[in-house]
Amino acid sequence: MKKLGFDKWVVVITVTTAALLQTIDSSIVNVTLNQMMGNLGASLGDISWVVTGYAAASAVMITMSGWLTAKLGRRNYFAASIILFTIASIFCGTSTNVWELVFFRVVQGIGGGGLLTTAQSILIQTFPKEDLGIANAIFGMGVIIGPSIGPTLGGYITDNLSWNWVFYINIPFGILATFLTYTYIKEPAEKVMAGKMDWLALILLIMGIGGLQIILEKGHEEDWFDSTFIIGMSIAAVVGLIGFIWRQLAVKMPILDLRLLKQRRFSVGTLFNFILGFGLFASVFIIPVFCQTILGFTASQTGLLLMPGSLATGMMMPIVGGLLSKNYISPIWYAAIGFLMFFGFCFDLSAISLVAGPDYFFWPLIIRGIGMGLIFIPLTTITLSDLKTIEIPQGSALTNMIRQLGGTFGTAIMTTYISTRTMFHASRLGDNVSLYNPLSAERIRQYTSLFLSKGDALVTATSKAYSVLHGAVIKQALVMTYADAFLIIGAFFLICVPLLLLFIGKKIEAPAHTEMVME
Repeated sequence: MKKLGFDKWVVVITVTTAALLQTIDSSIVNVTLNQMMGNLGASLGDISWVVTGYAAASAVMITMSGWLTAKLGRRNYFAASIILFTIASIFCGTSTNVWELVFFRVVQGIGGGGLLTTAQSILIQTFPKEDLGIANAIFGMGVIIGPSIGPTLGGYITDNLSWNWVFYINIPFGILATFLTYTYIKEPAEKVMAGKMDWLALILLIMGIGGLQIILEKGHEEDWFDSTFIIGMSIAAVVGLIGFIWRQLAVKMPILDLRLLKQRRFSVGTLFNFILGFGLFASVFIIPVFCQTILGFTASQTGLLLMPGSLATGMMMPIVGGLLSKNYISPIWYAAIGFLMFFGFCFDLSAISLVAGPDYFFWPLIIRGIGMGLIFIPLTTITLSDLKTIEIPQGSALTNMIRQLGGTFGTAIMTTYISTRTMFHASRLGDNVSLYNPLSAERIRQYTSLFLSKGDALVTATSKAYSVLHGAVIKQALVMTYADAFLIIGAFFLICVPLLLLFIGKKIEAPAHTEMVME
C-alpha cells in the first residue's frame, strides 16, 4: 500500500474544518439568542426554535449519512453538505424575521448533519493503521473543542459585533473546505451498495429522531407532559422510533444498519458515546449558565473561562494518538483513566460556592480537558475495531447520532433538574427563615435598618428586607443545585469504568483503511 504523503494531511485539515463548522454551530448560537430576540422582535419561545430546528434536522441527517454516502458517493455527499451548510449560513445571517431564520437553520442542520459522520469515515478509510491515531487526534480536536469554543466565539461576537456574524464567519471556512474536498478527497475503491430510498423509513425516522429531539429541546419550556404539544410529539416519536427500528430490521438494505449492534464492542462503545455526549454537552451547558446567572460573568468572560480546558484537550489528542499507534497498552486503559478524570472534574466542582472566581474553575477544567482527550480516540478505536471497512460509514453514523442524542438528553435533563431541585433546596432553606430563628431574625433586622437609613418607611423597609433575604435563599439554593448536578454527571462517568471490562477479550486494533481511487 502506497502512502498518500502530503495529501493525507490536507484531508485531515479538510475534514476537521468541516467538523468544526458543525460542532461550533451546535453551541455558538446559544449565547446570542437575546440579541436575536431584540433585533427580530421575537419571543423566547419563538427564538428557541432556532436551536431546536437545527438540532432536530442535524440528528435526522446524521442518521441518514451512511446511506447517503453510499448512494451519492463519499466526496459528492461531503461537498454537497458543506455547500448547503455555507449557503444556509448566508441566508441565516440575512434573515429579517424569526421564522425565516428558523427555516434556514433547519436547512443548515440538514447540511451540518452530514459533516461529522462523513468526516470520520473519510479519515478511517483513508489512513494506514500506523497514522490513524494522529489523524483521529486532530479530527477529535474539532469534535471535542467545537462545543467548548462555540460559547467563547459567540460571546465575543455578541459583545463586539452583531448576531448576524455568528453565521457569516462560516462562509470563508465553508468555501475553503469545499475547494479542498474536491481537490484532495477521493472515492474509496471498495464501493458500498445502497438500496432505493425507503420513504416509509424516512418518514418514521423524521417522526422518531426529529420528534425526540424536539421533545428534549422544548420539554422544559412547555412544562413537559402538562403540554398537549409535548404529548403529541411523544406519541409521534414513540411510533416513529418503533416503526423505524422494525423497518430497518425488516429490509435487506436499510438506511441505518442496526444489525451492527449485534457486535458486543460496537454496541457497548455506542452506549459509551451516549454517556460521552451527555457529559460533554451537559457540562458545557451548566458551567456558562452558572457563571453568568450566579457569578455575574459576561459572555466573553465565560467563554475565556472554558478556553484553557479546550486547549488541554487539543494538546492531549496528538499525544494519545501517538501512544495508541505504538500499542504500548490497550485503548481500554486510556479510556478508563479519562472517565476517572472526568469524574474528578465533576467531584471537584460539586464543592462550588458563591465566592468562586475564574481561578477556581481553571484546574478542574484542565482535568476535564485532559480526560476528554484520553476518552475520545480510544473510544472511537474500541467502538469501530470489529467493523469491516464497508461497515464504517454506517457505524460512524450510528455512534455520532447516539452521541448527539446523549448531548441533547444531558442538556434537557440538567435543565429540568436544575429547575425542580432549586425549588426543593429553596423550600428546605426557607424553612429556616423565620423571626423565631435568631440568625434569620438578626439578618432581617440588619436589612430593615439599612433601608430605614435610606428613608424608607418601616413597612417598606421590612418588605424589602424579606425580599433581599428571599433572593439570598434562592441564590444559595441554585448553588446547591448546581453542585448536585455536577455529582450526577460525574456518576455517569464513574459507572463507565467497570463497564469497560466488557471490552476485555481479543486484541483491539484500529480499523483498517481502504485503498483510495487516485484521480
